[in-house]
Amino acid sequence: MAIKVVISGYGKMGHMIEDVLGRRGIECALCSEDITATPKELARECVCIDFTQPDAIRANYKFLAENFKATVIGTTGWNDIKDDVVAYFEKCGATMIYASNFSIGVNILFRTAAYLSRLAAGHGDYSTTIEEIHHIHKLDAPSGTAISLGKIVDENGGFNTQITSQRIGEVPGIHTLTLTGSCDKITLSHEAFSREGLAQGAVEAALMTERVSGVHEFKDLLFNSEAL
Repeated sequence: MAIKVVISGYGKMGHMIEDVLGRRGIECALCSEDITATPKELARECVCIDFTQPDAIRANYKFLAENFKATVIGTTGWNDIKDDVVAYFEKCGATMIYASNFSIGVNILFRTAAYLSRLAAGHGDYSTTIEEIHHIHKLDAPSGTAISLGKIVDENGGFNTQITSQRIGEVPGIHTLTLTGSCDKITLSHEAFSREGLAQGAVEAALMTERVSGVHEFKDLLFNSEAL
């Protein structure tokens, strides 16, 4: 089914999303640094893919919920207002798919980490740590991905995971979960080569909005064939 997309935030991620849309034959109706300037009649026809900054989400989420056909939010660092954002989208009857990381590989990491944590919790004396490394331009630390990964590990294994963060050069993103016991160590890691994986996942989420309604986290939809 054909969709039209508006990109909110036209930095490196916005350009990458535009490129992925072009390669997949999906119309990019507008690229905007100020999403609230989008004509409302256009917004009603489009899915907004938002990769901006936490302050922009705080300022703009009501406009997104009130005006767009659906919204995909890949911006991180707004977890403190997550309940307010979700409630407002639900109040407006608007569709939103959000994620701390839209990479398909990272979402496979999430699913694998949940399974690994359940196994480790029942067999051994493991403790858990997460190390995340990103480029120096990333504002939030720890990353939203690391926070999500830690929550998954702790909820599935009863652990108290410690997270460390580094900001180095132009590293797109490395997340490493380590389970350390008295006899051995288990390491699970994901390394992004570029931002393209995030863009591809965000475009997949935009397509999903044609088949689901309401507010969803991407990882809950990605491997759930019944939901799609």
